[in-house]
Amino acid sequence: MDRLAASLNAPAGASAQILLGLGLAVFVFALIALLRFFRRGPGPRRLEQGLSALARQNAELSGRMRALAESVDQRQSDLARFVAARLDAVGSRVGADVEASGRASEQQLAMLNERLAVIDAAQARLTRLSQEVVGLKEILGNKQARGAFGQGRMEAIVRDALPASAYAFQHRLSNGTRPDCVIRLPGDPRLLVVDAKFPLEAFNALRAAGDAEARRHAAARARSDLGKHVRDIAERYLPCEETQDLALMFVPSESLYADIAEHFEDVTQKAHRHRVLIVSPTLLAMAMQLMQAIARDARVREEAQAIQIETRRLVEDLARLRDGARRLDAHFNAARQDLAQILSGAERAARAGERIDELEFPPPALKAAE
Repeated sequence: MDRLAASLNAPAGASAQILLGLGLAVFVFALIALLRFFRRGPGPRRLEQGLSALARQNAELSGRMRALAESVDQRQSDLARFVAARLDAVGSRVGADVEASGRASEQQLAMLNERLAVIDAAQARLTRLSQEVVGLKEILGNKQARGAFGQGRMEAIVRDALPASAYAFQHRLSNGTRPDCVIRLPGDPRLLVVDAKFPLEAFNALRAAGDAEARRHAAARARSDLGKHVRDIAERYLPCEETQDLALMFVPSESLYADIAEHFEDVTQKAHRHRVLIVSPTLLAMAMQLMQAIARDARVREEAQAIQIETRRLVEDLARLRDGARRLDAHFNAARQDLAQILSGAERAARAGERIDELEFPPPALKAAE
């Protein structure tokens, strides 16, 4: 743009030189035409006329060239001013657009940085979650670790719902077995057994099976392992006299419980016949809430009995107080009667004294000695 403005603002001498060159060319052409005319044999008079005509044409051409040069210079100056004004307007508009674009770019970059920060935080959470999932997979792959995982979930549910006096972990029974948890029900000395072990390998194989034959074998294995675990619970814990007739088998996953309820209904019915109830974390929490309500009702009944005993004692004390008040009232009545008799006797004695005082006796006689 600066180069174009400099070329437009250059002096008008260059255009004048161009026009002068054009005039010289026209003069040369006219001179050539005049020479050709002279060759045809004109006289001196015709030569003079031709030269004068040529001079007039040259003068007219010079005037026209000067007018044309002035007009071109004026047009060039106007064009230079117009182009300069347009360039200034375009420059200011381009500057404003560049500034607005810069502000918009800054805002977009700020928003992009915020979104990148949110994405980084989400990525960090996903990384931690993936690590936790990997750790959970390792736990579920190890039998001992998996048993500890199911035991931990069961213990957390029981601890959150029941007081410490209502449960015990790894309690030793009279037959030498140690169930994962026993729960003491109010008003019943027998213990409710909760088993937190679960045969997970067969169910993992069932989920990983790729074809129908593999799924069939995995389902048969899962059914067999689950039935064996139900029998083990029934044979180990239920024959004891110190346990309830019902035991709970804890499944540490809602999805596994849903698979058992949907695909292994025969095993569920077998567990019911063996008096073993399969529970998920949600069902175990509901059972603990029910036992908590039972324990609360038992405490309320105990407190009500204590209140009733104290009320009976209070009634007995009130009865003794009533009897004492009655005896005191009897004493008061006897005292009032005795007082009434005394007052009556005093009244009779006073009246008798008044009557005696009202009697008239003769004055006593003087003795002879006097």
